Amino acid sequence: MKIGIDARMFGPKQGGLGRYVEQLVLNLEKMDQSNDYVIFLNQTNFNNYQPQNPRFKKVLAGIKWYGWREQFDLPALIKKSRVDLMHWPHWNVPFFYRGPFVVTIHDLILIHYPSRVSSTLGPVTYWLKYLVFRFILWHAIVRAKKIITPSEFTKKDILKHFSVPADKIVVTYEGVGESMAGDDKLSPAVKKPYMLYVGVAYPHKNLAGLMDAFKIFYEKYSKEYNLILAGPDNYFYRKLKYPRLFGGQAISYIGFVSDSELRALYKNASLYVFPSLYEGFGLPGLEALSFGLPVVAAGNSCLPEILGEAALYFDPRDPEEMARVISQALKDGNLRVTLAQKGAKQLGRYQWKKCAQETLQIYKNVL
Repeated sequence: MKIGIDARMFGPKQGGLGRYVEQLVLNLEKMDQSNDYVIFLNQTNFNNYQPQNPRFKKVLAGIKWYGWREQFDLPALIKKSRVDLMHWPHWNVPFFYRGPFVVTIHDLILIHYPSRVSSTLGPVTYWLKYLVFRFILWHAIVRAKKIITPSEFTKKDILKHFSVPADKIVVTYEGVGESMAGDDKLSPAVKKPYMLYVGVAYPHKNLAGLMDAFKIFYEKYSKEYNLILAGPDNYFYRKLKYPRLFGGQAISYIGFVSDSELRALYKNASLYVFPSLYEGFGLPGLEALSFGLPVVAAGNSCLPEILGEAALYFDPRDPEEMARVISQALKDGNLRVTLAQKGAKQLGRYQWKKCAQETLQIYKNVL
Protein backbone atom coordinates (compact mmCIF):
# COMPACT_ATOMS: atom_id res chain seq x y z
CA MET A 1 0.00 0.00 0.00
CA LYS A 2 0.95 3.61 -0.47
CA ILE A 3 -0.50 5.73 2.32
CA GLY A 4 -0.63 9.52 2.35
CA ILE A 5 -0.75 11.56 5.57
CA ASP A 6 -1.65 15.25 5.67
CA ALA A 7 1.11 16.42 8.01
CA ARG A 8 0.84 20.15 7.36
CA MET A 9 0.16 20.58 11.10
CA PHE A 10 3.19 18.45 12.06
CA GLY A 11 4.93 19.57 15.25
CA PRO A 12 4.20 21.02 18.71
CA LYS A 13 3.62 24.57 17.44
CA GLN A 14 0.15 23.38 16.38
CA GLY A 15 -0.73 22.25 19.90
CA GLY A 16 -2.18 18.83 20.63
CA LEU A 17 -3.11 18.24 16.99
CA GLY A 18 0.45 18.94 15.87
CA ARG A 19 1.81 16.60 18.52
CA TYR A 20 -0.58 13.87 17.36
CA VAL A 21 0.52 14.18 13.72
CA GLU A 22 4.19 14.27 14.69
CA GLN A 23 4.11 11.22 16.94
CA LEU A 24 1.89 9.21 14.60
CA VAL A 25 4.31 9.69 11.71
CA LEU A 26 7.44 9.05 13.79
CA ASN A 27 6.04 5.87 15.32
CA LEU A 28 4.69 4.51 12.03
CA GLU A 29 8.20 5.02 10.65
CA LYS A 30 9.65 2.78 13.34
CA MET A 31 7.20 -0.09 12.92
CA ASP A 32 6.05 -0.30 9.29
CA GLN A 33 8.55 -1.82 6.87
CA SER A 34 5.89 -3.08 4.42
CA ASN A 35 4.00 -0.02 3.16
CA ASP A 36 5.06 3.18 1.44
CA TYR A 37 4.14 6.58 2.86
CA VAL A 38 3.88 10.08 1.45
CA ILE A 39 4.03 12.77 4.14
CA PHE A 40 2.62 16.12 2.99
CA LEU A 41 4.18 19.07 4.83
CA ASN A 42 4.15 22.87 4.76
CA GLN A 43 7.11 25.25 4.40
CA THR A 44 7.06 25.96 8.13
CA ASN A 45 7.62 22.34 9.18
CA PHE A 46 9.19 20.77 6.08
CA ASN A 47 12.70 20.76 7.58
CA ASN A 48 11.47 19.61 10.99
CA TYR A 49 10.78 16.14 9.65
CA GLN A 50 13.63 14.08 8.23
CA PRO A 51 12.48 10.55 7.24
CA GLN A 52 14.58 7.73 8.73
CA ASN A 53 12.68 4.93 7.00
CA PRO A 54 13.36 4.65 3.23
CA ARG A 55 9.68 3.84 2.65
CA PHE A 56 8.72 7.31 3.91
CA LYS A 57 8.89 10.22 1.46
CA LYS A 58 8.07 13.81 2.28
CA VAL A 59 6.39 16.19 -0.17
CA LEU A 60 6.12 19.96 0.12
CA ALA A 61 2.45 20.91 -0.05
CA GLY A 62 2.82 24.61 0.78
CA ILE A 63 -0.94 25.02 1.16
CA LYS A 64 -2.51 26.60 4.24
CA TRP A 65 -5.37 24.81 5.97
CA TYR A 66 -8.94 26.18 5.75
CA GLY A 67 -8.29 28.12 2.51
CA TRP A 68 -9.62 27.72 -1.04
CA ARG A 69 -6.30 26.24 -2.27
CA GLU A 70 -6.84 23.39 0.16
CA GLN A 71 -10.03 22.51 -1.72
CA PHE A 72 -8.54 22.57 -5.23
CA ASP A 73 -4.72 22.45 -5.28
CA LEU A 74 -4.18 19.92 -2.50
CA PRO A 75 -6.30 17.14 -4.11
CA ALA A 76 -4.39 17.68 -7.36
CA LEU A 77 -1.04 17.38 -5.56
CA ILE A 78 -2.12 14.20 -3.77
CA LYS A 79 -3.38 12.70 -7.03
CA LYS A 80 0.13 13.03 -8.49
CA SER A 81 1.48 10.93 -5.61
CA ARG A 82 -0.94 8.09 -6.41
CA VAL A 83 -1.69 7.09 -2.85
CA ASP A 84 -4.01 4.15 -2.17
CA LEU A 85 -5.31 5.63 1.06
CA MET A 86 -5.18 9.10 2.57
CA HIS A 87 -5.23 9.87 6.28
CA TRP A 88 -6.55 13.30 7.24
CA PRO A 89 -5.68 13.93 10.91
CA HIS A 90 -8.26 16.72 11.10
CA TRP A 91 -11.75 17.26 9.72
CA ASN A 92 -10.63 19.64 6.93
CA VAL A 93 -10.82 17.04 4.13
CA PRO A 94 -11.03 18.83 0.76
CA PHE A 95 -14.44 18.40 -0.82
CA PHE A 96 -12.86 17.71 -4.21
CA TYR A 97 -10.65 14.89 -2.94
CA ARG A 98 -12.16 11.71 -4.38
CA GLY A 99 -9.81 8.97 -3.15
CA PRO A 100 -10.49 6.64 -0.20
CA PHE A 101 -9.55 8.13 3.16
CA VAL A 102 -9.73 7.82 6.92
CA VAL A 103 -10.14 10.90 9.09
CA THR A 104 -9.34 11.68 12.69
CA ILE A 105 -12.00 13.80 14.39
CA HIS A 106 -10.56 15.05 17.66
CA ASP A 107 -13.64 16.95 18.78
CA LEU A 108 -16.77 18.79 17.65
CA ILE A 109 -15.81 22.23 18.94
CA LEU A 110 -17.01 23.67 15.63
CA ILE A 111 -20.55 22.56 16.50
CA HIS A 112 -20.54 23.29 20.20
CA TYR A 113 -18.95 26.75 19.99
CA PRO A 114 -20.24 28.41 16.77
CA SER A 115 -19.85 31.87 18.24
CA ARG A 116 -18.27 34.96 16.77
CA VAL A 117 -16.36 35.47 20.00
CA SER A 118 -14.18 32.65 18.67
CA SER A 119 -13.22 34.66 15.59
CA THR A 120 -11.86 38.04 14.50
CA LEU A 121 -13.95 38.02 11.31
CA GLY A 122 -16.93 40.26 10.60
CA PRO A 123 -20.42 38.79 11.13
CA VAL A 124 -21.31 38.04 7.50
CA THR A 125 -17.89 36.62 6.64
CA TYR A 126 -17.81 34.59 9.84
CA TRP A 127 -21.19 32.92 9.34
CA LEU A 128 -20.51 32.15 5.67
CA LYS A 129 -17.20 30.57 6.63
CA TYR A 130 -18.85 28.71 9.49
CA LEU A 131 -21.47 27.18 7.16
CA VAL A 132 -18.74 26.07 4.76
CA PHE A 133 -16.80 24.50 7.65
CA ARG A 134 -19.92 22.68 8.88
CA PHE A 135 -20.41 21.28 5.38
CA ILE A 136 -16.76 20.17 5.13
CA LEU A 137 -17.03 18.47 8.53
CA TRP A 138 -20.21 16.65 7.47
CA HIS A 139 -18.58 15.63 4.18
CA ALA A 140 -15.52 14.22 6.01
CA ILE A 141 -17.66 12.18 8.42
CA VAL A 142 -20.01 10.82 5.76
CA ARG A 143 -17.40 9.95 3.11
CA ALA A 144 -14.65 8.55 5.35
CA LYS A 145 -14.02 4.80 5.24
CA LYS A 146 -13.25 4.97 8.96
CA ILE A 147 -13.36 7.73 11.56
CA ILE A 148 -10.72 7.75 14.30
CA THR A 149 -11.48 9.50 17.59
CA PRO A 150 -9.18 9.95 20.61
CA SER A 151 -11.91 9.27 23.19
CA GLU A 152 -15.24 7.54 23.75
CA PHE A 153 -16.61 10.99 24.53
CA THR A 154 -15.88 12.25 21.00
CA LYS A 155 -17.26 9.06 19.45
CA LYS A 156 -20.55 9.50 21.33
CA ASP A 157 -20.61 13.18 20.38
CA ILE A 158 -20.32 12.31 16.67
CA LEU A 159 -23.05 9.67 16.93
CA LYS A 160 -25.27 12.23 18.67
CA HIS A 161 -24.92 14.82 15.90
CA PHE A 162 -24.44 12.73 12.73
CA SER A 163 -26.17 9.68 11.26
CA VAL A 164 -23.27 7.25 10.89
CA PRO A 165 -22.92 3.58 11.95
CA ALA A 166 -21.23 3.19 15.33
CA ASP A 167 -18.79 0.60 13.91
CA LYS A 168 -17.48 3.20 11.47
CA ILE A 169 -15.89 5.05 14.40
CA VAL A 170 -12.78 3.61 16.08
CA VAL A 171 -11.50 5.00 19.39
CA THR A 172 -7.71 5.17 19.39
CA TYR A 173 -6.22 6.78 22.47
CA GLU A 174 -3.24 9.02 21.87
CA GLY A 175 0.06 8.86 23.73
CA VAL A 176 2.22 10.99 25.95
CA GLY A 177 5.75 11.73 26.99
CA GLU A 178 8.10 10.44 24.29
CA SER A 179 9.50 13.66 22.87
CA MET A 180 10.44 16.02 25.71
CA ALA A 181 14.13 16.27 26.48
CA GLY A 182 15.95 19.04 28.31
CA ASP A 183 17.92 20.08 31.38
CA ASP A 184 14.91 21.12 33.53
CA LYS A 185 16.27 24.67 33.80
CA LEU A 186 13.56 27.31 34.07
CA SER A 187 13.54 30.58 32.17
CA PRO A 188 14.31 33.60 34.40
CA ALA A 189 10.82 34.89 33.49
CA VAL A 190 9.20 32.06 35.47
CA LYS A 191 9.01 32.62 39.22
CA LYS A 192 8.42 29.71 41.63
CA PRO A 193 6.19 28.51 43.16
CA TYR A 194 3.62 28.46 40.35
CA MET A 195 0.63 26.66 38.91
CA LEU A 196 0.65 26.00 35.16
CA TYR A 197 -1.60 26.04 32.10
CA VAL A 198 -0.27 24.96 28.69
CA GLY A 199 -2.19 25.43 25.45
CA VAL A 200 -4.07 27.82 23.21
CA ALA A 201 -6.46 30.51 24.43
CA TYR A 202 -9.66 29.94 22.46
CA PRO A 203 -12.87 30.78 24.36
CA HIS A 204 -13.73 27.13 25.09
CA LYS A 205 -10.40 26.80 26.91
CA ASN A 206 -11.99 29.00 29.61
CA LEU A 207 -8.92 31.06 30.51
CA ALA A 208 -11.18 33.97 31.44
CA GLY A 209 -12.76 31.65 34.02
CA LEU A 210 -9.30 30.67 35.23
CA MET A 211 -8.44 34.37 35.66
CA ASP A 212 -11.53 34.83 37.83
CA ALA A 213 -10.71 31.73 39.88
CA PHE A 214 -7.10 32.78 40.37
CA LYS A 215 -8.19 36.20 41.61
CA ILE A 216 -10.38 34.49 44.23
CA PHE A 217 -7.55 32.10 45.12
CA TYR A 218 -5.12 35.01 45.50
CA GLU A 219 -7.44 37.03 47.73
CA LYS A 220 -8.96 34.18 49.77
CA TYR A 221 -6.40 31.37 50.03
CA SER A 222 -2.81 32.32 49.23
CA LYS A 223 -0.67 35.09 47.73
CA GLU A 224 2.31 32.74 47.49
CA TYR A 225 1.70 31.21 44.05
CA ASN A 226 2.03 32.58 40.52
CA LEU A 227 0.07 31.43 37.47
CA ILE A 228 2.08 30.68 34.33
CA LEU A 229 0.32 30.49 30.94
CA ALA A 230 2.27 28.99 28.02
CA GLY A 231 1.09 28.59 24.44
CA PRO A 232 1.22 30.01 20.89
CA ASP A 233 0.49 33.73 20.80
CA ASN A 234 -2.79 34.66 19.16
CA TYR A 235 -5.64 37.15 19.28
CA PHE A 236 -7.27 35.42 22.24
CA TYR A 237 -4.21 35.54 24.48
CA ARG A 238 -3.85 39.24 23.69
CA LYS A 239 -7.54 39.74 24.45
CA LEU A 240 -7.35 38.22 27.95
CA LYS A 241 -7.95 40.76 30.70
CA TYR A 242 -5.62 39.94 33.57
CA PRO A 243 -6.93 41.04 36.98
CA ARG A 244 -5.49 44.47 37.82
CA LEU A 245 -5.05 43.40 41.42
CA PHE A 246 -1.76 41.69 40.63
CA GLY A 247 -0.07 44.49 38.73
CA GLY A 248 0.77 41.95 36.03
CA GLN A 249 3.18 40.09 38.34
CA ALA A 250 1.31 37.08 39.72
CA ILE A 251 0.06 36.01 36.26
CA SER A 252 2.59 35.60 33.46
CA TYR A 253 1.99 34.69 29.82
CA ILE A 254 5.30 33.44 28.43
CA GLY A 255 4.25 32.54 24.87
CA PHE A 256 5.12 29.41 22.90
CA VAL A 257 7.80 27.24 24.51
CA SER A 258 10.06 24.55 23.06
CA ASP A 259 9.85 20.95 24.24
CA SER A 260 12.92 21.53 26.42
CA GLU A 261 11.32 24.58 28.05
CA LEU A 262 8.01 22.74 28.42
CA ARG A 263 9.74 19.90 30.23
CA ALA A 264 11.24 22.39 32.69
CA LEU A 265 7.83 24.01 33.24
CA TYR A 266 6.19 20.68 34.07
CA LYS A 267 9.09 19.53 36.28
CA ASN A 268 9.12 22.70 38.40
CA ALA A 269 5.39 23.46 38.68
CA SER A 270 3.37 22.91 41.86
CA LEU A 271 0.09 22.19 40.06
CA TYR A 272 -1.43 21.86 36.59
CA VAL A 273 -4.81 23.55 36.02
CA PHE A 274 -7.07 22.35 33.17
CA PRO A 275 -10.14 24.67 33.10
CA SER A 276 -11.57 23.81 29.64
CA LEU A 277 -15.29 23.83 28.93
CA TYR A 278 -14.77 21.24 26.17
CA GLU A 279 -11.96 18.87 25.15
CA GLY A 280 -11.72 15.91 22.80
CA PHE A 281 -8.68 14.33 24.48
CA GLY A 282 -6.75 16.67 26.79
CA LEU A 283 -3.09 15.89 26.09
CA PRO A 284 -1.53 18.59 28.36
CA GLY A 285 -3.18 17.02 31.42
CA LEU A 286 -1.53 13.69 30.61
CA GLU A 287 1.81 15.41 29.97
CA ALA A 288 1.54 16.95 33.44
CA LEU A 289 0.80 13.53 34.96
CA SER A 290 3.86 12.07 33.22
CA PHE A 291 6.02 14.46 35.27
CA GLY A 292 4.30 13.52 38.53
CA LEU A 293 2.49 16.85 38.64
CA PRO A 294 -0.88 16.98 40.47
CA VAL A 295 -3.71 17.96 38.11
CA VAL A 296 -6.98 19.77 38.80
CA ALA A 297 -9.39 19.71 35.88
CA ALA A 298 -12.86 20.54 34.67
CA GLY A 299 -15.21 17.66 35.39
CA ASN A 300 -16.77 17.68 31.93
CA SER A 301 -16.40 16.48 28.32
CA CYS A 302 -13.65 13.82 27.95
CA LEU A 303 -11.48 14.83 30.91
CA PRO A 304 -12.87 12.39 33.53
CA GLU A 305 -12.57 9.59 30.94
CA ILE A 306 -8.96 10.41 30.07
CA LEU A 307 -7.58 11.48 33.46
CA GLY A 308 -9.67 9.08 35.56
CA GLU A 309 -8.94 9.12 39.29
CA ALA A 310 -5.58 10.83 38.73
CA ALA A 311 -7.09 14.34 38.83
CA LEU A 312 -9.21 16.43 41.16
CA TYR A 313 -12.27 17.92 39.41
CA PHE A 314 -14.24 21.17 39.58
CA ASP A 315 -17.12 22.86 37.81
CA PRO A 316 -15.37 25.05 35.17
CA ARG A 317 -18.21 27.59 35.27
CA ASP A 318 -17.86 28.11 39.03
CA PRO A 319 -14.71 30.17 39.79
CA GLU A 320 -15.30 29.86 43.56
CA GLU A 321 -15.22 26.07 43.33
CA MET A 322 -12.22 26.15 41.01
CA ALA A 323 -10.30 28.32 43.48
CA ARG A 324 -11.22 26.01 46.38
CA VAL A 325 -10.09 22.86 44.51
CA ILE A 326 -6.83 24.55 43.48
CA SER A 327 -6.18 25.44 47.12
CA GLN A 328 -7.00 21.90 48.27
CA ALA A 329 -4.60 20.34 45.74
CA LEU A 330 -1.79 22.70 46.77
CA LYS A 331 -2.16 22.33 50.53
CA ASP A 332 -3.04 18.63 51.04
CA GLY A 333 0.24 16.72 50.90
CA ASN A 334 -1.33 13.27 51.19
CA LEU A 335 -3.72 14.08 48.34
CA ARG A 336 -0.82 15.16 46.14
CA VAL A 337 1.00 11.85 46.76
CA THR A 338 -2.18 9.88 46.00
CA LEU A 339 -2.81 11.78 42.77
CA ALA A 340 0.79 11.19 41.64
CA GLN A 341 0.47 7.44 42.28
CA LYS A 342 -2.82 7.22 40.41
CA GLY A 343 -1.34 9.32 37.60
CA ALA A 344 1.49 6.84 37.03
CA LYS A 345 -1.08 4.04 36.74
CA GLN A 346 -3.37 6.03 34.44
CA LEU A 347 -0.55 6.79 32.01
CA GLY A 348 -0.22 3.11 31.10
CA ARG A 349 -3.27 3.51 28.83
CA TYR A 350 -1.62 6.12 26.62
CA GLN A 351 1.32 5.16 24.40
CA TRP A 352 2.14 6.65 21.00
CA LYS A 353 3.44 3.26 19.83
CA LYS A 354 0.07 1.68 20.62
CA CYS A 355 -1.74 4.57 18.92
CA ALA A 356 0.34 4.04 15.76
CA GLN A 357 -0.19 0.25 15.82
CA GLU A 358 -3.95 0.64 16.06
CA THR A 359 -3.94 3.27 13.31
CA LEU A 360 -1.90 1.01 11.04
CA GLN A 361 -4.42 -1.78 11.63
CA ILE A 362 -7.19 0.61 10.54
CA TYR A 363 -5.30 1.31 7.29
CA LYS A 364 -5.01 -2.43 6.66
CA ASN A 365 -8.68 -3.08 7.42
CA VAL A 366 -9.80 -0.35 5.05
CA LEU A 367 -7.69 -1.62 2.14
